[in-house]
Amino acid sequence: MIRHARDYGEHMAIARLHGGPLDGQILPLEDTEQDSLIAPYGATQVIYRRQGDAGNTGTSDGPTEVAFWFVESSDDINPSDD
Repeated sequence: MIRHARDYGEHMAIARLHGGPLDGQILPLEDTEQDSLIAPYGATQVIYRRQGDAGNTGTSDGPTEVAFWFVESSDDINPSDD
């Protein structure tokens, strides 16, 4: 089956992370309605909360993008562990 480039972006979504140790990273996002994101970071987990509405929701403007902002980590984060 041959897929056209426009077929790939229709259902793809990304989470753009702001602040915290994963600042600037993007992750695949399965549910554009979720309000929080928990990601592993070393031996701990970091928690990000959604802020704002999804962007790029049209059929030809790339993957849907949702902004998530750092809230906390489950343990202290030591920058030397990076």
